[in-house]
Amino acid sequence: MASILSYVPIVNRLVPSSSQTRTIDIPPVEVHNVETAPEKRPRTLKHLLKANHVNHSIIYHNLEFHNHMPHILGSAYLLGAQVDHLHKIYDVEAQELEAWTPSPAEITEDDWRDFLGNPEYQRAYVDFFEDALVLRHNYQWRDVVKEYIYEGNEPLINGLFSGLGHPLIHLGYAYELDNREIAMEAVGMAATQYDFLHKYIDDPSYSKPSPIKSSSPLELFHKLASDKRLNGAFKSSGPENIAPLFHNHEEVVLEYWNAWSLDDPVKDFQLSQEAAVAAVIATVPNGTHSYNFYTCHILTTSHAVRILLPFIPPEHRINLVRAWWLFAIAVYIAVLRPKIDPDYIGDGGQTQWDYVENKALNGSYATDAHFVKVVRAIKEAARTWGDVHNRYLNSAIRFVDDFQGWVFS
Repeated sequence: MASILSYVPIVNRLVPSSSQTRTIDIPPVEVHNVETAPEKRPRTLKHLLKANHVNHSIIYHNLEFHNHMPHILGSAYLLGAQVDHLHKIYDVEAQELEAWTPSPAEITEDDWRDFLGNPEYQRAYVDFFEDALVLRHNYQWRDVVKEYIYEGNEPLINGLFSGLGHPLIHLGYAYELDNREIAMEAVGMAATQYDFLHKYIDDPSYSKPSPIKSSSPLELFHKLASDKRLNGAFKSSGPENIAPLFHNHEEVVLEYWNAWSLDDPVKDFQLSQEAAVAAVIATVPNGTHSYNFYTCHILTTSHAVRILLPFIPPEHRINLVRAWWLFAIAVYIAVLRPKIDPDYIGDGGQTQWDYVENKALNGSYATDAHFVKVVRAIKEAARTWGDVHNRYLNSAIRFVDDFQGWVFS
């Protein structure tokens, strides 16, 4: 029988910190050290992650797509997937991945920032960070992450939402599975996907009072949906709208970004996770099954933030959540600001999480990386904050029952 403590939301088990630093303190998730675990299931995951690391590049398909192998293997493993299913996931996901190709040149300590944002250097960056792992950090991958992600005048952590947030998601799985292969891939991905988004965190002049008043991200999403200044901004939906959005409508974006002040950081982060779930599930009218592939990244990056917050230096935590909010605004506008209606979610009745987990592991979409990640993200949010009114559970039930594939427009 589960202990009484297992029914208490994880945030309610928190011992308050005496630190005066304005930050976000939430308890960490359980770390699964698959590198040293003796059982067959974690050993299998370890071997598959190593095989992916050796055989498959982190960016592929004309350097446009991201390798999601660690994401779906990790999510399925944490939901309870057994050995045979882990192998099936690997075989299916590997079919579309590509082998590594040589970079134009090697990366060195003197020039490693010169090639940021250039995916042609993905092999060179991973080699460079792995050399640092072995030669200077004694195989301690967290020290490599500390040096290249958290430190410096313009640390890479402020650019983790580039590339639709995949560097951030990758890094989350590195911490949760305590896996150095995923960690080196994550740092390499952070380097190759680096773009303009980092400047909004690096440069404090972008943070300024907003004329918009609001108490939560969900309320701001509602206001954003009806903001006439963005009517007709884009003819079609997609991530290609993000860069033009900042070029042509930066002032509007920053108004909404700065409107969320995080006065109560832990509570505000909880509200942001509720908004992230709503953005994916409560934007799909009944009968349409129109779950948007790009909108789901609002949720999967929020989940990654939740995983990372307890592990990263306290001084970066508020900014990481603010970077998520900027990313969420950009994606929401890029997919043409769909209406968010909680009534779309419905009531799951007596159905429980075991039903949802079974759908994620054994249903028709059990090898769809983003499908499985959405389920895991919603479940972890429920575990973190509690789910007295079953809002998270009902959202997950609606998703696994209603999903018929992703829409891309």
